[in-house]
Amino acid sequence: MTGVTEEDIAAARHLRHNLHRAPDLSGEEDATAAIIVRHLTALNPATLITGLGGTGVAATFGTGDRGLLIRCELDALPIVETGHPAWRSERAGVAHLCGHDGHMATLYAVARVLSRQPPDTRVILLFQPAEETGQGARAVIGDHRFGTLGADMAISLHNMPGLPLGAVALKEGPVNCASRGLRVRLSGRTAHASEPEKGVSPGLALARLIADFGALTRDLPTEHPDFRLATVTHARLGVPAFGVAPGEAEIMVTLRTLLDDRMAALEDEARAQVAKAATGLTAEIAVHEAFGHCVNAPEAVAVLERATRGCRRVSEGMPMRASEDFGRFGANMPAAMFFLGAGETCPPLHAPDYDFHDALIGAGADIFLRAVAGFAAL
Repeated sequence: MTGVTEEDIAAARHLRHNLHRAPDLSGEEDATAAIIVRHLTALNPATLITGLGGTGVAATFGTGDRGLLIRCELDALPIVETGHPAWRSERAGVAHLCGHDGHMATLYAVARVLSRQPPDTRVILLFQPAEETGQGARAVIGDHRFGTLGADMAISLHNMPGLPLGAVALKEGPVNCASRGLRVRLSGRTAHASEPEKGVSPGLALARLIADFGALTRDLPTEHPDFRLATVTHARLGVPAFGVAPGEAEIMVTLRTLLDDRMAALEDEARAQVAKAATGLTAEIAVHEAFGHCVNAPEAVAVLERATRGCRRVSEGMPMRASEDFGRFGANMPAAMFFLGAGETCPPLHAPDYDFHDALIGAGADIFLRAVAGFAAL
C-alpha cells in the first residue's frame, strides 16, 4: 500500500480549513457530520453509518474477517479564538482549539488512499461526537449498530504541542488520566446587606472549599499511581448587587487521577469536604464530564510500534494529565493512542491562539496506513 499523495494532502488540508471555519460544539455536530458524510460518500466506502451515538459517522473500507477501527473526533470547544489564520472560526465563541479538525482531515486523507487501494482487512474510520464532554465514546459504543462494525482493535492519534514537530510519543500503559467535574451548589438565605446577620451566607463555606479542594492535590509525577489533581475551575457568590447579602453560591472543581480505581476515593474526599464546609447550608453536588482513564494495550501498541519505525521518537508528554474518552474503547478491544508532536512553540491545547499544524496531516495519515498494513499481516 502506497502512502498519501500531495493531492490527498491538499484535499485534506482544504477540508480542515473549512471545518475550522464552521466548528460545532459537543453533541451539536450535525453540520460537521454532514460535511464528513459528503466527502466520504464520494469515496464509495463499503458501508457508511450516520447518526452513530448521536452525530457520529463510521465508514468501512476493505474486506476480511477482522476489523481495525481508527478514530477521530468531530467536536470543537466553547472558547473564543484569538489567532488569525485565514480559516479562523466564523462562529462566535466556538473554535477548533484542540485539533479535532486536523484529526478529521487526517482520517479523510487515509480514506482517500483506502478508496483507491482497498485493504486486505476491514478498516473502520470513526468520526466520533462529543469527545470534549466525555459522552461521545460511551454513546457510540452503546449504539446497537456499533457491534455490527466488527472492530477487533482500535487506534487513534492526538497532536501534542510542546513535542518536536512530527515526533511520535507512544508507550504501553496509562496515557491519559481519569477525570470528572463536580458542580457544588450551596444554598442559604439572602438578607439586606445592612443586616447580614439575618441571613445565612455561603461565603465562608465557598472560601473554605476553594482552599480545601486545592489541598486534595498531591505533588507527584503524573505517572505515579497516587497522582491526583483538583482544579477549581469556577466560583460564584450571590448576585452582583451591593444591597443584598448572598444566599447562594456555586463552585466547580475538576478531579484527576491516573487510573480509574483512584477516582472514587478522591471524589469521596471532595464530598466530605463539602459536607464539612456546608454546615447550616443546603449542598447539592452533581457530576459532569466523567472520563475514564486511557490505557494503551500491548497488542495495539505493537501495531503502532511497527507503523512508526523510522519516525523520530520522544518519551516526554506521557501520560497526559488531560483526559480522553478514547479509553472507553479499550474496555471492548485492544486499543492504543499515539501522540504526534505539533512543535515546541505551538500554543497548548485549548489555548485561544492554538491551531493544528497542517504538516501533521500527511505524517499522521502515513502512520495509520502503515498500521493498516501491519494489522492486515497479523
